[in-house]
Amino acid sequence: MGDTIWTIIAVGALVIGALLGFFMGWSHRKKKAEAAIGSAEIEAKRIVTEAIKTGETRKKELLLEAKDESIKLRKETEQELKERRSDVQRQERRLQQKEENLDKKLDNLEKKEEAYNGKLHAVEEKLAEAERLKNSQMDVLERISGYTKEQAKEHLLSTLEQELTHEKAVMLADFEERTKDEADDKAREIISLAIQRCSTEHVSEATVSVVALPNDDMKGRIIGREGRNIRALETGTGVDLIIDDTPEAITLSCFDPVRREIARLALEKLVTDGRIHPARIEEMIEKSRREVEQKIKHDGERAVMEVGVIGMHPELVKILGRLRYRTSYGQNVLNHSLEVAYLAGIMATELGLDPTVAKRAGLLHDIGKALDKEMEGSHVNLGVEVARKYKESQDVIHAIHAHHGDVEARTVVACLVQAADAISAARPGARRENVENYIKRLQKLEEIANSFQGVEKSFAIQAGREVRIMVKPEVISDEKMPLVARDIAAKIEKEMEYPGQIKVHLVRESRTVDYAK
Repeated sequence: MGDTIWTIIAVGALVIGALLGFFMGWSHRKKKAEAAIGSAEIEAKRIVTEAIKTGETRKKELLLEAKDESIKLRKETEQELKERRSDVQRQERRLQQKEENLDKKLDNLEKKEEAYNGKLHAVEEKLAEAERLKNSQMDVLERISGYTKEQAKEHLLSTLEQELTHEKAVMLADFEERTKDEADDKAREIISLAIQRCSTEHVSEATVSVVALPNDDMKGRIIGREGRNIRALETGTGVDLIIDDTPEAITLSCFDPVRREIARLALEKLVTDGRIHPARIEEMIEKSRREVEQKIKHDGERAVMEVGVIGMHPELVKILGRLRYRTSYGQNVLNHSLEVAYLAGIMATELGLDPTVAKRAGLLHDIGKALDKEMEGSHVNLGVEVARKYKESQDVIHAIHAHHGDVEARTVVACLVQAADAISAARPGARRENVENYIKRLQKLEEIANSFQGVEKSFAIQAGREVRIMVKPEVISDEKMPLVARDIAAKIEKEMEYPGQIKVHLVRESRTVDYAK
């Protein structure tokens, strides 16, 4: 119990001592802090005082600097104003000088205008005087000549027209002759070169084909019992079989080369096979027909490749191949078309043109002949229609349309195709012609020439390539000769059809006969 009390007393003494120590330390720190605050306030007052003094000094310096700057700017402004005032004064003096010059020029212009008006008035007076003199002279001339002004004008114009007509005819004849000579020389050179460079074969086509037989006994087998085999052949092909005394041969006759070729192939296959009866005949005919159709296609493709034409429609190529089995006056039309394409291409090259279109037009110019036996219309119109159907160019279509003169040739390509067609058709051995038609053409040629007034007589010579016409000199003058020749040539072109060209040769001759007695 005693120990506990002493412990409590000791603890209480410790607590009291601690409290006394805390209060004593706090009082000391307070005094120290108050002293520090006092010194800080003194320092702050000192700094503020110094700052005020420094600010006043800086203010005075800035005021001085601003005053100097304003004085400087004032001087510069005054100098600039002085310079501008000087410039304005110079410009004013310049404008004043210009105004003075303009006034002087206006004065000069007014003086010149017055002088011009005076001269104009004088000229008008002189013109009036000249008109009076002219009228008086015209009156004198009318009294002397006995013509009025209008009558004299008509007389002069009539005389001048007669002289000009004569001069025009002479100049036309001279110019036409020179142009024709030059054109003939150039054309002859180009055509001869084209013919030299184009070498093609001409084989005369016939309307019959001959099939060789191994022996004469085969003829009886082809005829068959009661003629059933030959009837089957003729019915299936539309071809006449001529079996005569010709040893080991049968002749096939038909105007259609395609049918004749089918019959020839079928008969050769039957002869080779040996089995000849109606069923086998029909089978061979159908097989031969397919072969001919395939050959037509290949012929068309070969022709296109040989000429070098690309991009042609396949149907057009097939139609072109059918020309292999079409003839014109005995000339194979496909070979003729190939030759025309070669010639037109060569001539186009010689003239410096692109030969592609010329070759294409030459190859297709007679394409209508492959259709003229199946469709109505001329081969020219059919060719134009089929070319337009398969999207050929306008130049090619026009060349097809114009190659026989149905329309006037408007392009160089059309003229080249016309020339190439005439060359291919007219060269020796290319075609054969019926004698009766040939004689009728010559008679028609002379009849056209004799129908013109002033023609005394005419002769068709050079196998119809030239007509020589004798004219009456008292009816047709030298000046009218070129006009009459042109009219005759135009009528021949309009009314006749002929291969190549026809030369119209007019002869004018005056003769006087007298007798010495």
